[in-house]
Amino acid sequence: QVQLVESGGGSVQAGGSLRLSCAASVFTYSTYCLTWFRDVPGKEREGVAAIDSDGSTSYRASVKGRFTISKDNAKNTLYLQMNSLKPEDTAMYYCAADKGHCHATIWDLAQTDFPYWGQGTQVTVSS
Repeated sequence: QVQLVESGGGSVQAGGSLRLSCAASVFTYSTYCLTWFRDVPGKEREGVAAIDSDGSTSYRASVKGRFTISKDNAKNTLYLQMNSLKPEDTAMYYCAADKGHCHATIWDLAQTDFPYWGQGTQVTVSS
């Protein structure tokens, strides 16, 4: 069973940066699709970024160029570097994992595709 624990959220002003981390207890399988989702107030949960076991990445359009997803296999840790933050990035951010390769880009990945979730970390961006 994979347990995920996020950290790194907080409150920043627009234009600022944060780095989220997601530490996994153990990855039993050799390949995983790792993602970040977020709950924006008044909207459905949306995929933010995904990274496959081969390092390939995908991003939703609104964060591309500002956010970077990465992972450290030795530390079993997933990251989301968020730069040039905007008030509309305010959300609860979750990491999620599924065994196997990502079967689609983040645009077409649904939360129901992922059996493993962290508890979330809040990001608040003020204008």
